Amino acid sequence: MRTSRLLVRSGLTVAAAALPLTLASGPAAARASGISVSTTGSTVSVATGSCTQINGSWGTAALLTGSQASFSQGRQVALSGTASGQSAAWSAVSPGTYTVVVMCSRGDTAGTQSVIVSAPSTPTISATASPSRGVMGGLGGAARDYGTVTMAVGGALVGAGAIAAAWFLRRRSKPYRL
Repeated sequence: MRTSRLLVRSGLTVAAAALPLTLASGPAAARASGISVSTTGSTVSVATGSCTQINGSWGTAALLTGSQASFSQGRQVALSGTASGQSAAWSAVSPGTYTVVVMCSRGDTAGTQSVIVSAPSTPTISATASPSRGVMGGLGGAARDYGTVTMAVGGALVGAGAIAAAWFLRRRSKPYRL
């Protein structure tokens, strides 16, 4: 009984120790392929630093669909770049799952990686009714259009208020006058 509990505990310990190693090996295997594939809209691009230049050529990259089985069947693009990094790109790629294969000029494969190109999202345009006369600004002007009579009466009130304020201030400055 004690032996079986000990084995179960040690088995769990080994499993707990092996789990991070297993999870870490996934991305390491992807990095070991030697290529990096990315998509932007309908453009697929690949970058690598594994190839060397032979006779002016770095190598070739191919974009394979699911129905294509060999490198020669895919859309091929020559690699361009420098000794530290080479790249290639395909434009106007339709949505789907593809495999990118990079063959260096010396005949070896730099790497293979799958990529998913998603359909471009189209913005939704909705039409809204615009005001017939635009936005009316001013003090309260955005709420209602006032007529000429209302504006004249308002102007007269403001003028009368200004005259009354001036009279009051003048009278106050000279307290001996009536």
